Amino acid sequence: MKRLVTSLLLASALVGGHAAAQEKVLNLYNARHYQTDEALYANFTKATGIKINRIDGKEDEMFERIRREGTASPADVFLTVDAARLQLADEAGLFAPVRSKVLESRIPAEFRDTLGNHWFGFSFRARVVAYHKDKVKPEDVDTFLEMADPKLKGKLCVRSGGHVYNRTLMAAMIHHHGDQKAEAWARGIVANLAREPKGGDTDQIRAVAAGECDVGITNHYYYARLMASTKPEDQEVVRRVALVFPDQGTVGTHLNISGGGMLKHAPNKEAAVKFLEYLASDEAQAYFANGNNEWPVVPGAKFDNPQLAAMGKFKVDKLSAATLARDTPKAQRMIDRAGWK
Repeated sequence: MKRLVTSLLLASALVGGHAAAQEKVLNLYNARHYQTDEALYANFTKATGIKINRIDGKEDEMFERIRREGTASPADVFLTVDAARLQLADEAGLFAPVRSKVLESRIPAEFRDTLGNHWFGFSFRARVVAYHKDKVKPEDVDTFLEMADPKLKGKLCVRSGGHVYNRTLMAAMIHHHGDQKAEAWARGIVANLAREPKGGDTDQIRAVAAGECDVGITNHYYYARLMASTKPEDQEVVRRVALVFPDQGTVGTHLNISGGGMLKHAPNKEAAVKFLEYLASDEAQAYFANGNNEWPVVPGAKFDNPQLAAMGKFKVDKLSAATLARDTPKAQRMIDRAGWK
């Protein structure tokens, strides 16, 4: 993983927050791994004059670094994916409350921490079902419960149950169906596997296209990337595979978010709040969609993305991201008991 560490960031770590604040900088610890975000950061600097010094890394690595640095940390903002990771950082006492009328008015309650305004979601991804067009009828796989139905025995591909995307999905199953039915669902997932869980979400889509399985569970934007690709092999995947947005007749499709918060010991608190507010702006919200195929959280945000437009509108699960995050430890215990490795 490439890390971008500027000399100014290192200096801010040594000399403290006052000098950094005078130089109008924002020190960002970042676990969003998308090259397309470069324009997002550049646009913030252009709009505010605040330079972003950034360290990129894996989620757990960034989390532990912030904890280890403690009061000496130069970090102002931590960005990551999924509510469970944001809640974990919050419970570890890493975030500071942010009082912002902009964030509270623009970001719906289900996409943020409403208890303390410690973290905010800025974009969301839909957890969807990818199916082989020649082998499966979409109406036969249009709920998450059906992923555990014996009719799919030996036909399902999914990544590790320990991955945060599936852990949060499991938390949603607990909330909607109760502990007993949710754990039975996890066992059904294991019973239906066409192969041992492996790879990322794109690998599940490719496995469906290759005939290794008939259905897979993935996030929508991995499929959107394939739709936008000019590579013949990716175009062939899209020709063979389609998506279903599950649970449209009931609670709506499960979502996970990407978001962040201001850190407790941030030396540049004013810049941190401005950055978080910028991520909720019309410009940034459109960029999450146009740059990385994610849906904006701000209602009515306008964007121009042909892949998302082709997917159409769908009913979303309104279950609070904070509620999902708090239920993920229980979800992981059930996943482990079910043998979803």
